[in-house]
Amino acid sequence: MNIRSVCVYCASSPGIDQTYFDAATKLGILLAQNNLMCVCGAGNQGLMREVSDAVLQSGGKVTGIIPRFMYEEGWHHKNLTTLSITDTIHERKKQMAELSDAIVALPGGCGTMEELLEIITWKQLGIFTGPIVILNTNNYYTPLIDMLKKAIIESFMRKEHEQIWSVTDTPEKTIEQILFFENKPENPRLFA
Repeated sequence: MNIRSVCVYCASSPGIDQTYFDAATKLGILLAQNNLMCVCGAGNQGLMREVSDAVLQSGGKVTGIIPRFMYEEGWHHKNLTTLSITDTIHERKKQMAELSDAIVALPGGCGTMEELLEIITWKQLGIFTGPIVILNTNNYYTPLIDMLKKAIIESFMRKEHEQIWSVTDTPEKTIEQILFFENKPENPRLFA
């Protein structure tokens, strides 16, 4: 699979530990160095801004997608390569997935976790077929990963559904997972 664009789900909260910002910066640099366009929610603070700034400062491209109400509040990054404004948040998520060959989830709150679980569901249903990588900085996502494993153990999901996502602990390993992804089934709907 030829990966050209990576959607990054992440926090817009500015008041988080520096460790998360450092990982976001490194990921942004690596995206640019590997000529991978960053697709994101176009936020102007938190990890959203950190990733975007790192990509742009490293010579890469960022496409941001934001709902109109957020744009009108001025919550958007004003220096992105491309900015797309949608009517609803649902259209935003759909457009982000459609423009992306891969997904990376950095730590975030309810919005980030909702996006991650939705794209996992889309992959399970064959709507999205690219790699989904959870960057588990500071073991932030360990409780969620444990919950997904519990869903498998208790037969709410099948064992093979664990292949839908991969988990890494560094931006470098995250990029490796994306670049060397080969797990694209011939009929993705058989996975459901």
